[in-house]
Amino acid sequence: MYALVDCNNFFVSCERVFRPGLEGKAVVVLSNNDGCVVARSNESKAMGIKMGTPYYQISRLAERGCLEVCSSNYTLYGDMSARVMSILAGTVPKIEIYSIDEAFLLLDGISERQVVPLCSGLVAKIRKWTGIPVSIGIAPTKTLAKIASHFAKKYRGYHGVCMIDNDEKRRKALSLTPIDEVWGVGRKLAPKLREAGVFTALDYTERPESWIRDNYMLHGLRTWMELRGTVCVEAETEASRKSICTSRSFAEMLESEEDLSMKVADFAARCARKLREEGTAALEVTTFLYTNRFRTDLEQYFPSATVRLQTAASNSQEIVSAALRALHTIFRPGYRYKKAGVTVGNIVPADAVQASLFGFDPDLRSRNDRISRIMDQVNGKGDSSLLRLASQKPGHYASDIRREHCSGRYSTCFDELIEVR
Repeated sequence: MYALVDCNNFFVSCERVFRPGLEGKAVVVLSNNDGCVVARSNESKAMGIKMGTPYYQISRLAERGCLEVCSSNYTLYGDMSARVMSILAGTVPKIEIYSIDEAFLLLDGISERQVVPLCSGLVAKIRKWTGIPVSIGIAPTKTLAKIASHFAKKYRGYHGVCMIDNDEKRRKALSLTPIDEVWGVGRKLAPKLREAGVFTALDYTERPESWIRDNYMLHGLRTWMELRGTVCVEAETEASRKSICTSRSFAEMLESEEDLSMKVADFAARCARKLREEGTAALEVTTFLYTNRFRTDLEQYFPSATVRLQTAASNSQEIVSAALRALHTIFRPGYRYKKAGVTVGNIVPADAVQASLFGFDPDLRSRNDRISRIMDQVNGKGDSSLLRLASQKPGHYASDIRREHCSGRYSTCFDELIEVR
């Protein structure tokens, strides 16, 4: 059995832990540069505010006092996430952290009689120890556990824990789950399925296997089998992920390649550091650019380019160099760019890197790796950039991000500890 632990409205819940006056109020958390809504309280959802809504469209609600607005505070959210995950890791033998607010628990070896009491105890413990409300869905597969967690969150009668442990419960849950809410069914696929008469998860499972295979190939077949109770998505570890992405929207639109280069170098260096932290290396580096899609009066351009390395790397010098080469191929003057990002892909374990026979200098690689390790040691944890490459943006990584409604780093910065009167 799998259990999916999902923190309810996580970013909003983190804000409420240290600002209890936000309880019961409509609250939204904004993306970087206070761009658009990335988290909502139940009260703001009831007001009709959608995920991704640009802030300028709801700013009047905040000005009238109808809506509480918070800038994203990822330092705080990351620390609160680590606290929740440490509680989970200390309770069950195997945990897979899926995202900042979700984790799968592998419940093998725990009797079914103990599963619900164990998870109910976790809900209470996490709430008491961290202040974060969580919901837990339990089922034979990860996809079904995701669906069970939605019911645990939506219906109070479950008291935070919903278990799908027989076929009757499975079919009922699937019949109440719209197809676009199924894990693995994206926004592009859902309309096609509805056109084919598939409106719920149950409709999908009742289609013949041959129809699924012919129309949606292996990925669709895996989802179909998972919804029918057959495990196809095994437990993974964080190091097994296939890509790492760092991206950011800009406070002001950029037009010069020089300005974009400093941003892209910063993003690539952060990807490289994450590779080193996880003991992995990447063979591909992709750079992408976005113009402002909300500015319909401007020309739009959404390019990307990928550079493949001869040998998988994790040092900042090679990753940043590849990202800048990709940027140079896609940059076009005359556009106003609102967002950029770097993705490193085709990730392999660092101790399994195969050297290339052509154009590979092991001495240069060894030197670059040593320099990157020294940078990590000096910079320490967090966003420090005391040591950086010359191509990176001068100063602190987050210094030019607009955060007009940001709360304090209550749990990680002595200068911002909460004051009690």
